[in-house]
Order: sequence, then C-alpha cells, then structure tokens
Amino acid sequence: MPELPEVETIKKGLTKYLVGHKIEDVEVRRAKVFSGEVKDILGAKIVGIRRFAKVIAIDLENNYSLLAHVKLTGQFIYRGPNLKNPPVLSNKVGTLPGKHTHVIFKLDRGGTLYFNDVRVFGWIKVVKTKEVLNFDFIKKLGPEPFDGLTEEKFKEIVAKSKTMIKILLMDQTKIGGVGNIYANDALWLAQVNPQRKADSLTIPEQERLYEAILTVLKKGIKLGGASEVAFVAPSGEEGEYQKHFLVYGQAGKVCPRCKKEKIKRIALGGRGTFFCSYCQK
Repeated sequence: MPELPEVETIKKGLTKYLVGHKIEDVEVRRAKVFSGEVKDILGAKIVGIRRFAKVIAIDLENNYSLLAHVKLTGQFIYRGPNLKNPPVLSNKVGTLPGKHTHVIFKLDRGGTLYFNDVRVFGWIKVVKTKEVLNFDFIKKLGPEPFDGLTEEKFKEIVAKSKTMIKILLMDQTKIGGVGNIYANDALWLAQVNPQRKADSLTIPEQERLYEAILTVLKKGIKLGGASEVAFVAPSGEEGEYQKHFLVYGQAGKVCPRCKKEKIKRIALGGRGTFFCSYCQK
C-alpha cells in the first residue's frame, strides 16, 4: 500500500495540476468507489490539496472536499493544460480510460482526472470541508514524521508500547504515514531487530530509529515514492525508490552493511518483514 512518500508525491502532483481547475462533470463507472452527491461538487473550483498520512483531501471553493484513499492499487492520473508534453504512461496504468478506470472527473479547459484501481479497494468520498478533520480515519491518526512527531514524542510512544517495534511503526493510530516498506528500511538503517518489543529499545536506539525514519522517508519523497506494485504519480510516471530498497524485498541477498548474513524474510502482523539477523539486534 502506498505510504507517506507515495501519497506525498500524489499530493504534490495534484496540487500542481488541479488547483485552479473547475469540476464540470463526474462520471462514476463503479458505484462502490464513489460516495456522496456529485451535485455538491459540480462547478466548484479546486483550491487546495492536503494529505493526512495516507489520505488525500481535495478542497473546493464551495466548502466541500473530496477525500480519497488509494489503498493498494489506486491511481490518480491527470491529463490537461497544466501538464504540457505529458510523459508516456507507465505500463502500470495502461490506457486512459481503461477497464480499471472507475471515476472520471471532467475539468474545465479540457482537463481530465482519472481514478484507476485494479483491486477496487480505494475510495473517494464527498464531504463538507469543515468535516474533514472529524472524519473517523483522520481523527484517529497519530502524529506523523515532519508534522508533529518530534523526537521526544517518538521516544514517548516507543517507551510506552510493549508491541513489536515494527508493528508499532505501522500502527497509524500511533504514528501516521509509515508503512511496510519504510518501516523495514528504517529498522535496518537503525540496526534494530523488527521483532524487538518497543519498550526494550534503549535511548540511543530510539534516537537512531527516529533519525532513520526521517532519512528513509525523505529519500522516498525525493525519489517520487516506490512503484513496487501499482503506484504512479499523477503524471503517470513511476517513482524510483524501489531501485534503492535497503532490505525491503531483498530476501536471500547478502546484507549490504555487514556482508556476513543474507537478508531474511519473516511475517510479522501478516506483513513481509526483511532484516539482517547479524546487524539488527
């Protein structure tokens, strides 16, 4: 599932392409994906894009917003006057519109925003802008890196938890935005075993892990996210973090740090977990 860097990439792209456009029509091809009244957003100008961990809010001038979660395979793809000389679409997109295009937003000046989703887990909801912060998923989010998760707050969260540290990092109610890819890589970078109980980490380990989280997320954002499964930017281009995974998806390869052990894969909380048993204690 796309994580903070991927959804931040979506937010940046949508901000660049959508702000200033008006929504002229909406074609809902799959009813389960879209909820709310289409009439509430017709003719409205898009004035801003916000991100709450893995959720996007598209704010409209008429005090309505579109909340969207791309889940595992959702994609927002823009074509229009704000993307001159559009790049060739990634193979992860296919044709536009295609059989996996479930919602089409027809914008003024010939613009179009497509929402694709192969697995159909993603969703788009029309809500009043004043209700965004009270939306159940958003209301329950913990502080996120770069926005509220200070080092002291992180230490406090870790010290109070007896769950395994990797599962804690992925708990959106404790820390917003971090998912499987970046949790794996941050733990390797900090030399912390993902199976450790969170409250067993020493102060130096907590500090290393906090910095490691910021490091891998910053790199993920810089590289436009990881296009491991279906993720693409709103331009239709893939990100490049998948070319720089530290341990995620590297099972069987020699650890790039110690050169002594091969990366192992186990399941924690139902998710693939990759680590070096020699380096990560």
